[in-house]
Amino acid sequence: MLYLSQMMGKPVVDADGEKIGTISDLAISTGEVFPRITSLAFQGPGKVPFMISWRKYVEDFNEDGITLEVAAHDIRFSYLQPDEVLLARDLLNRQIVDTQGLKVVRVNDLKLSVSGSQLRLLGAEVGARGILRGLHPLVERATVAVAKLFNKRIDEQIIAWNYMDLLDRDLSEVQLSVTHKRLDELHPADVADILEQLDPQQRANVFQHLDDAQATEAISEMEDEYQADFFEDLDDARAAGLLGNMDPDDAADIVRDLSYEKAETLLRLMGVEDASGIRRLLGYKDGTAGGMMTTQFVAVEEDTTVGETIEVLRELDEDHPTVHYVYVLDDYGKLSGLLSLRTLVLTDDSKEVREVMYDDVISVTPDETEEDVAADIFKYDIPAMPVVDENGVMLGIVTVDDAWDAIEEDVTSDKTKSRVLKGVGIGVAALIGLALYTLALLQVVGVLGV
Repeated sequence: MLYLSQMMGKPVVDADGEKIGTISDLAISTGEVFPRITSLAFQGPGKVPFMISWRKYVEDFNEDGITLEVAAHDIRFSYLQPDEVLLARDLLNRQIVDTQGLKVVRVNDLKLSVSGSQLRLLGAEVGARGILRGLHPLVERATVAVAKLFNKRIDEQIIAWNYMDLLDRDLSEVQLSVTHKRLDELHPADVADILEQLDPQQRANVFQHLDDAQATEAISEMEDEYQADFFEDLDDARAAGLLGNMDPDDAADIVRDLSYEKAETLLRLMGVEDASGIRRLLGYKDGTAGGMMTTQFVAVEEDTTVGETIEVLRELDEDHPTVHYVYVLDDYGKLSGLLSLRTLVLTDDSKEVREVMYDDVISVTPDETEEDVAADIFKYDIPAMPVVDENGVMLGIVTVDDAWDAIEEDVTSDKTKSRVLKGVGIGVAALIGLALYTLALLQVVGVLGV
């Protein structure tokens, strides 16, 4: 096995035994499972860069250098092709995303395999061995040997090339390595975890390769602090489209955290219906039932039959949120009851919903605090809580997922406060200690008469 770090800077010798330069990079063609080295880049006299075909000119190679099969004057130089990638320039020391470990890692070295007269890329070394080898092979071997004396192992950490997904031809920004699945096959929550570890520019580059549905789901799974920052930097047209595809409550939460100018720009670019739904939710205070509710729920009038209600459910869009209940409204839009899906399935299609609905419904007003709403949801063990105004008109629902989110935010906030108080306490203790030390030092100086 060879490593890129071992070959960099080693001599390139022609068929006459004359040194014509030193290795500066190796190129691969990205179309193969384990790609062959296709071109050799080297620096000639005066550090002038050259590139030649590997297949045409390389006769022998090892960790000590490369020997060409022709004399220097017979070489015809070439250029990097559109499907070629330079290993050192484009991959080495770059960040990649390991979607098996769901973390951003750094390429510390590249592992190569000798196959007859060919040299192939096996994968990226992302562990400590690559760093040590980059310092010097002797450093790597010595460290591994010392670790072995203490019954410790420093294993290679290789991400195989055949699982790397090059999302962008401009590899200077971001590399994605997919060890089991490609990015667009991962669960949106996993994609969100990965994106949160990238810097804003890298995050934006990745989003260019996700369709609107994938991007919307991933954004919904991201932490609030990342959502707003991402939308601030995103192109207005794309941002408005993504917001329009999101659940209204999720979109409203993001808009709340945007600057006023950005928020207004996006709302104006959105469809009238989507924008009005978000503006309606923005009218409620954050941290209340109105601020956390969604307006996406299924409701029918009292004289609707069970069969007609089932047809309403069948006609819902595929991306409509999970339906827990069908709510029943009177002629004035007031909540009068609800139906479980089980009731609908087991009831004769010809019956009107008012005959079979459950009318002892627990609801909250939009001004109720999110803590109280969450407490009621868990107390009564219901998947969704209807929100009504002072007249009983149905406004929206708060789901159990929203309740969990509210609880997690409170816990996180409490932990943050605890850490801050602890830090303040440590700081105060340090200042007191410093003051006492200074006082004692002054007393000593006074005694010595200095």
